[in-house]
Amino acid sequence: MRILLTGIDGSGKSTAARDLADAITTRGGTALVLKNPAGRRTMSRWWDTLRWAPGPRIQDLLETVTRVINVLVNEVRLVRFDGVAILDRGLDCQLALRETRGLPRGVVVPWLQRVLPAPDVVVHFELPVGVALERVHRRATDRETRSGLEALQSAYRRLPTYSSFHILQSAGPREEITGELLALTGWKSPTDRDTPTRSDTLTDRDTPTRSDPPSRSDDMPAQERLLAHN
Repeated sequence: MRILLTGIDGSGKSTAARDLADAITTRGGTALVLKNPAGRRTMSRWWDTLRWAPGPRIQDLLETVTRVINVLVNEVRLVRFDGVAILDRGLDCQLALRETRGLPRGVVVPWLQRVLPAPDVVVHFELPVGVALERVHRRATDRETRSGLEALQSAYRRLPTYSSFHILQSAGPREEITGELLALTGWKSPTDRDTPTRSDTLTDRDTPTRSDPPSRSDDMPAQERLLAHN
């Protein structure tokens, strides 16, 4: 089972991936979280240090190479894995970034999507941009702007595969998000299944019985005997 998580920065993908893996493991299953980043956070620090940044095509090239390497390495790790593979980001994320930058989809990434094993379900995390931006600022590990997140959110919605995504509203409690993801994986332990409970209705033994009134046919012999006697 493969489940791919997508969404803008700050939408809760990585947290949900860890929570889902913990929930499956706690229930006796096997889960593995695999990240497929493009290295944008690291590269942003490089550009800040150099006080220079390459153009969008060069940035996309560097990020695509990084993400593709991560995807291929993780594919090797999954060859003999039997459990729930939780993919934190993937090739769809790179295509959304290209859409944001006004770049074409290209050839290599769409080709890889066709030849590599497809996830069983793609879950897209939807979150108000303001909430996502607040989360990004709070963790203080990378920088995003409202306009950048809005553009990326719109780019995801323009992807040809977006209609096949399962949309998850990620502003809710973590327990609810984990529960929804658990249901999507189709994995349940025996403790998650409905167990039979004692019925609240009375059993035959407990149900009081009532004697049926004698039928008319039961009275006839006695009446005939009475007439015969008289």
